[in-house]
Amino acid sequence: MIWLLFLLLCAAGVLSSSTQVATIYPQDPALPIGSSLTATCSVNPDHGIHAGSLYWTLNGKRLPSSTYSVLSPSVLSVTLPRLSGSRQRSGDNLVCHNSGGHVLAGSCIYVGMPPEKPVNLTCWSRNTKDLTCRWAPGGQGETFIKTKYTLKYKLRWYGREKECEDYNAGEPYTCYIPRDLALFTPYEIWVEASNQLGTATSDVIYLDILDVVTTDPPTDVTVSRVGDLEDQLTVRWGTPPALKDFLFQAKYQIRYRLEESSDWKVVDDVGNQTSCRLAGLRPGTVYFVQVRCNPVGILGSRKAGIWSDWSHPTAASTPHSERLLTGSCDSKAGQQNSTLRRDLKQFFGWVRKHAYGCSGMSIKLYDQWRVWLQKSHKTRNQVGKEIFIRILLVF
Repeated sequence: MIWLLFLLLCAAGVLSSSTQVATIYPQDPALPIGSSLTATCSVNPDHGIHAGSLYWTLNGKRLPSSTYSVLSPSVLSVTLPRLSGSRQRSGDNLVCHNSGGHVLAGSCIYVGMPPEKPVNLTCWSRNTKDLTCRWAPGGQGETFIKTKYTLKYKLRWYGREKECEDYNAGEPYTCYIPRDLALFTPYEIWVEASNQLGTATSDVIYLDILDVVTTDPPTDVTVSRVGDLEDQLTVRWGTPPALKDFLFQAKYQIRYRLEESSDWKVVDDVGNQTSCRLAGLRPGTVYFVQVRCNPVGILGSRKAGIWSDWSHPTAASTPHSERLLTGSCDSKAGQQNSTLRRDLKQFFGWVRKHAYGCSGMSIKLYDQWRVWLQKSHKTRNQVGKEIFIRILLVF
């Protein structure tokens, strides 16, 4: 408990030689890992305490007497070889005690490494209203002593240097600038890392707020069935509201998964439309669907924006499957249908594959074939003729 109390006092910086019976030198040193330290505890002679009766502790653990040296009746030294990194960032606690265990003096020892150059500095603006930046510490990231990271920024050609103040964004190595940002003017942004052993500065990045915009997720996402087609769902959504006043083009992505699966399938080629048909789905199955947005070309910027978060999952189920072909007692007719399915399998496999991507041509052809297949009772020759005509009409 004594050394824990000292730890609190040490971290608060309230210990001073004027309040102690003895003093330790050096006081609160900062040392690189692997260094050796010899410290001395000097007792006020007026207290009549002999140095030979003293002992040392490090983080509450008594140090062996073999590391001590009595330099004078009032001075006891201790040598700590090949120091490892500090066990707590507030410093390791080296304490001098009298024979009764009372604390006479203490020192906080900071053993670590200077910071390395921060890396991977990236920033993004949500709806052009703010700016959030994130980075990674250089090297292994561990310095063993308290290291301060400061995000700095300024307008590139004029303006004074400012420091980001909100580091409570919920993630380490992140800072949030909530307001007072200029548009149409590039910023210089960098990170400085510092501790008692040195400083390091990241590369400077240059950015315009409009080039790093991300939006809120699309709103009002709905998923509905496509009539009685048991393998399709239609997804619709709204444009992110915060950017409706800006001149921009949005592109969207959709992802969906089976209710019992954690694997998402992504539809990349949705473009800037706000609806999409998913085809080739499993009949009678619940799907979860999400949509996200990327603002492209906002206010004339030629750089792609940053993808928003995914919308909240929306669930819908496909209809249960019905028999697509009516059974027949005529074995010849059954053979004709079987042969037809084999002949068309490769072609419609291609159609089904492209229907995932919301292609207008492939969806139209796929729909025509599905409706016909559910209702048709024609012979193979009639089927082949009609399919051929439909293909010509679509292409």
